[in-house]
Amino acid sequence: MDNADRAPGLPDCVVNCIRYDGAGKRHALDLDAISDALALDDGGFVWLGLYEPEDTVLDKLQEEFGLHDLAIEDAHSAHQRPKIEAYGNSLFIAVNTAQMIDGHIVYGETHAFLGPRFLITVRHGASLTYAPARTRVEREPELLRHGASYGLYAVLDYIVDNYLPIAAQFKDTLLLLEKDIFSDTYRRQTIVQLYDLKRELTYMRMSVAPLQDVLSQLVRTSSPLIPDEEVRLYFRDVLDHAVRVNDSIDALRDMLGTALGVNQSLVTLAQGETVKKLGAWAALLAAPTLITSWYGMNFHGMPELDERYAYPVLVGLIALTCGVLYRMFKRAGWL
Repeated sequence: MDNADRAPGLPDCVVNCIRYDGAGKRHALDLDAISDALALDDGGFVWLGLYEPEDTVLDKLQEEFGLHDLAIEDAHSAHQRPKIEAYGNSLFIAVNTAQMIDGHIVYGETHAFLGPRFLITVRHGASLTYAPARTRVEREPELLRHGASYGLYAVLDYIVDNYLPIAAQFKDTLLLLEKDIFSDTYRRQTIVQLYDLKRELTYMRMSVAPLQDVLSQLVRTSSPLIPDEEVRLYFRDVLDHAVRVNDSIDALRDMLGTALGVNQSLVTLAQGETVKKLGAWAALLAAPTLITSWYGMNFHGMPELDERYAYPVLVGLIALTCGVLYRMFKRAGWL
């Protein structure tokens, strides 16, 4: 964080409090000076960034920016669905953010307030700082003349772009799991990993799909808060990225469903092959067992008792029977 982003005495939950003038230069602000900065009419705007703010800070912002009670109530809670709401002369936008931590997606939320001369971002939970987005905006002072709406574009673009490497990482994980899917050895861990991956993708889709609706409304809106057609083009570009992420998620979910089905089929086939082999060996053992079991009975007239070569003939008959059965099962592919 740049020290120029913070005026002395700001609460810890205030990440940055800046005013960009009409020339794109930034000026650090104190919370009490916000209303005075908003009164200036030089084409500039105030950008305030918060992370899990205290109630007293939100109440102060409501006073300084004139925010609606319902919007402040939504910003207090970190369990909002992705949405966009108009409150008087400002827009309230809630979107989900995501980070990969220890191989799992951890979700957070960002609430944004867009006004004629201000942009407020409120982060909750797992959410990266928007300092890179602000740095990018500051490198393009000519685009800062579009006002706070361009800052909102930079934040949303940063959020959506963070989903792209997560989707790519899941794709790489699926490609690695495919080797285990077609392995000759059944591994229970493979099924567990496939299920965990599909669950993660399902939760990810629940975050990205509603984001497309939010971006679509920003592209189509006739609100004076986004007056420039050029800015709408930038929002359209973010929407394209969100659609691409959503399509990647859908494709990966379909591939995972297929992978789970293929794995289950291969396991079933492997079990069937094992059962066939066991059945074939059981039949090979059953034939001599059946023949020799006759001689365990107590009655006269058994062939081996009176004939000289009866016993060798009997052994040869057993061997011949086993050989014929073995050949039959071998041709059938059971052995």
